[in-house]
Amino acid sequence: MESAAGTTPRISMPRLALLLGGLAMFGPFSIDTIFPAFPQIGAQLGADALAMQQTISVYLIAYALMSVVHGPLSDAIGRRKVILGGLAIFVLASIGCALSRDLPTLLAFRALEGLSAGVGLIVGRAAIRDLLHGDDAQRLMSQVSMIFGIAPAIAPVIGGWILGWARWPMIFWFLVLFSLALWLAAWFGLPETHPPGLRRSMHPRRLLRDYIGIFLNPRFQRLSAAGAFNFGALFLYIASAPAFVLGILHLNARSFAWFFVPMISGMMLGAFVSGRTAGRMSGRRQSMLGFACCGIAVSANVLYNVLVPSPSVPWAVLPMMLNAFGIALVFPILTLAILDMYPRQRGAASSLQAFTSLVSNALVAGVLSPWLSRVPLHLALGTALFAFLGWAFWRWEIHVGHRIPDARMSTLPAIEPTDEM
Repeated sequence: MESAAGTTPRISMPRLALLLGGLAMFGPFSIDTIFPAFPQIGAQLGADALAMQQTISVYLIAYALMSVVHGPLSDAIGRRKVILGGLAIFVLASIGCALSRDLPTLLAFRALEGLSAGVGLIVGRAAIRDLLHGDDAQRLMSQVSMIFGIAPAIAPVIGGWILGWARWPMIFWFLVLFSLALWLAAWFGLPETHPPGLRRSMHPRRLLRDYIGIFLNPRFQRLSAAGAFNFGALFLYIASAPAFVLGILHLNARSFAWFFVPMISGMMLGAFVSGRTAGRMSGRRQSMLGFACCGIAVSANVLYNVLVPSPSVPWAVLPMMLNAFGIALVFPILTLAILDMYPRQRGAASSLQAFTSLVSNALVAGVLSPWLSRVPLHLALGTALFAFLGWAFWRWEIHVGHRIPDARMSTLPAIEPTDEM
């Protein structure tokens, strides 16, 4: 099949899904894997719990700031170079973390990890749309989401297992090996998906103009707001997980699986269904189904919290499973719609969408979660409001005459997939 720049090779979709899923995983891995080691790191470096929280804060701040650069940089010099460069920096930053002997040094290298960790998720989304169109793009996006969804569940388990036989630096050595393996896999298995003929200048004035143009586009605002608010309905509970599990459900510190396993199971199931329905159901119908699941989930959650004096498992977590399922149905449709708006600026569009989501999540975690997580009903009502706002922006998009695109209608050229491993 011909691309805009000429003949392109055939690509194995299963192999590509594993590679792009792994690239998306190493960001969450670098956050969640070290959670079990907080007490040990704090004791060795003389840092209290508040100081240890800075290891997450500096990482997320750096991640958010650099998220607006990864995409445009890949538009200018190519996806492959940015991914390989980001992975190489992450390897060096993780080595620095493992060798740190004081908190300031650890924080500096954690910030460097954050600066590089977004390449897999942000640039990977653009690469998907470079390579594939139509049903194949939706199917691959769903497969990557399903692989990505594993990371938050297994990362703390891996961290705890490592601590069972080694000290905390070994967790960072694990991240070194994991990211180095991804670098080798990307070097040998990831083609350049953005040919030179389609690349754009990285001149600051042009970059700023592109960003302003994308951000001020009313359609981008509606679609990104729909996605951010829809995911915010789930992220409010994620950000409130300690208060929810320990304070509301009255479980112990070893019982977080009651919260994370149903949620991640719902998300992975939704991603699987999204991939299976590609080509059999229009993007608009799939979005309607996803938002309907979210609406039923948050309504049931509010009703449950009104009726019972004290929430308990499993009923308190089942609505989140359905909510995560609905979000996973909606996510690939909205993301592909945003990327299709800017075929020559997919990296910039992916970066700006990621930045919008990161800012939204930061506000949820820093402002709304501490305010709402003390009362179960308030938490449920906040979630319902987020779900409603996500649906409202989506309905607004439909109302003004833009179809949520049917993946089968896309005519942009792409690389032909294969089913070979």
